[in-house]
Amino acid sequence: MNEKRVTFSADGLTLVGSLRPAGAPTVVLTGPFTGVKEQVAGRYATMLHERGITTLAFDHRGFGESEGRRGHEDSQGKLADLRAAVDFLDTDRVAVVGVCLGGGYALRAAAGDPRIRAVVGIAGGYNSPARFAASDPSGYRGALRSFVDRYDETLPAVAPDGGEAAMGGAEPFAYYGTARSAAARWENQVTYGSLHSLLTLDALAAASLLHGVPLLVVHGREDAYCSPDLAAEAFRLAPGPKEIRWLEATQHIDLYDAEPYVTQAADAAAEFLHGHLG
Repeated sequence: MNEKRVTFSADGLTLVGSLRPAGAPTVVLTGPFTGVKEQVAGRYATMLHERGITTLAFDHRGFGESEGRRGHEDSQGKLADLRAAVDFLDTDRVAVVGVCLGGGYALRAAAGDPRIRAVVGIAGGYNSPARFAASDPSGYRGALRSFVDRYDETLPAVAPDGGEAAMGGAEPFAYYGTARSAAARWENQVTYGSLHSLLTLDALAAASLLHGVPLLVVHGREDAYCSPDLAAEAFRLAPGPKEIRWLEATQHIDLYDAEPYVTQAADAAAEFLHGHLG
């Protein structure tokens, strides 16, 4: 595969990526919480490249090979990273493809950067603090307080047997805790401040700002980690043009590496991107 290791800068930090040239359109990929470029983002980069699209998968600040505070989810920093990636690509036919939490960042990035011409969210996490707090406002505030109080401490990203982890439960461990996600630069720890960032990131509201920006939402009908209801709401809020594809997946991580779902998602994304930017 025609793959090049590239570096570019964001806020004075060196970020490392893998560029796979193919032709127009061009996409930058942003992946799951804690993910590195050799995992989910890299899988979709390879599959989209095989479908005639130039792709850039990279490590956000603090993760993988890139510089920055280790294991710290910095929502504003990630958006700055995406702006820097668009700068680096230097094309007028660029899109953002986001998977899991990256789906929410893709919406936010496109809402604030008019150079981004299309958005694809795959199993996207369209976080909404207002929705999180609606059923239990005091519980929400209490969670924020607990994360602020331990902001600089770390905890495992995943853990077996119900252990305390940023991504609790058996399903995240089935991916990140096994050979399925093997990547030399992935680290099984994040800061408590990262959880504060997740709870305060308002991705859903960005959907209504995508005037004239085509949006494709690809989501599993069952997903315990990134709500199908929020995916449907992101689609509803987007002004259009827009499409939504529901896949018969039963787990969130089915859209990370399981067939036929990843091929279905990649096919839908490639068709959409070629149709709007090709």
